[in-house]
Amino acid sequence: MFSYYLRLAWISILRHWGLSLLMVCAIGLGIGTAMTTVTVNYLMSANPIPEKSQQLYYVQLDSWDINDPFDDGLNPPDQLTYTDSSNLMRAKQAFRQNVQAQAFGVIEPADPEMLPLIVNGRANTADFFSMFNVPFIYGSGWSNQSDESKEFVVVLSKETNDKLFGGKDSVGESIKLEGNMFRIVGVIDTWQPKPRFYDITTGAFNDSEDIFVPFHLIADEKISRSGNTNCWKPTGDGFKAFLASECIWTQFWVELKTQQDKEDYLQFLNAYVEEQKQFGRFQRPIDNRLSNVMQWLETQEVVADDAQMMMAMSFMFLIVCLLNTVGLLLAKFLGKAPEIGLRQALGASKSTLFSQYIIESACIGILGGILGLILAYLGLKGVEGLYGDYMKGLASLDTNMAILAVVLALVSTILAGLYPTWRACNIQPAQQLKSQ
Repeated sequence: MFSYYLRLAWISILRHWGLSLLMVCAIGLGIGTAMTTVTVNYLMSANPIPEKSQQLYYVQLDSWDINDPFDDGLNPPDQLTYTDSSNLMRAKQAFRQNVQAQAFGVIEPADPEMLPLIVNGRANTADFFSMFNVPFIYGSGWSNQSDESKEFVVVLSKETNDKLFGGKDSVGESIKLEGNMFRIVGVIDTWQPKPRFYDITTGAFNDSEDIFVPFHLIADEKISRSGNTNCWKPTGDGFKAFLASECIWTQFWVELKTQQDKEDYLQFLNAYVEEQKQFGRFQRPIDNRLSNVMQWLETQEVVADDAQMMMAMSFMFLIVCLLNTVGLLLAKFLGKAPEIGLRQALGASKSTLFSQYIIESACIGILGGILGLILAYLGLKGVEGLYGDYMKGLASLDTNMAILAVVLALVSTILAGLYPTWRACNIQPAQQLKSQ
């Protein structure tokens, strides 16, 4: 019986192809608009490391000016000072801990025919790679002992390794970076977490770095630092004075296995701040925070309010399209009143008629969903072209979004067809037969 209803639906759609095309276009436009914004919001707010996001915590300490609170007092500073990061690293109170900052440098290739490469870097400590599940093609990250002995080691991205060594295993080779020789200990596979949760301050959707080097190289002035820096009082002259200042520019993450570990570490942070208060620091009330990955993304408003507003507006447009579809379906089904009256007179039940026309609505919905997928794809390409690299990796339909588009179109059209179908099924056969 279902196949018979499908055949009737197809015959009806072809017979009234103009009206059917209008409905398919209306649904397609609504679905395409909605899925474009839903996909962008979905990818922007996705969990970038679901296997560990509940164990990784971003550390915040309120070391700011007592008379001028950071972020109007709503949140503590979004980074730490070099002094605090160094002290927390030395304490080793977490299962794993990592201090990091953005850096850059120039690589001088061994091949004299190659031009020097300006690379974006990340200065971090050894636990960075294991904490964030960084994948490796060759080798691995360096050890904590390498941090302590201040070795000149480097991890390359796959792209950088391809440029310098043609993609071969370069572990054990050396490169000249900022005038110093660095030993390569590992090559990272393609790794582009979206959002780039480990450093929101320099761009949640930027690409990951070209090279990774030990954090001590910044303090030793062997590599140049970059990224966001905020200060609330003068730093003094020279780089050593800057390191000892109250300027915030480092990010500090810890890995804590259990809720008890988190509570213990928070107590440690409170005790640390109390100790620092004795030295005249941390004059504001204690406001130490540990935010897991998803909490940190929410705090930093990675998904902007205007993006959410655009998604809400796109769903309002979808509702308008569905209301138009209701009117078109009503006109189509009521136009079949003589046919419906004749079928009822021949013994067709209301449930039979209801099933037939709901299936016809569903077929129109599926066609609208397919058109919506095409429009959503074109819309996402337009968004990617408009925003460029910022939307790289965030403007593509995955399988989940494609299935959602078709299901949304199907369910929406069935709901839109309920009232027209109900009206059609309540046509009085005697009245229709008398008018013939």
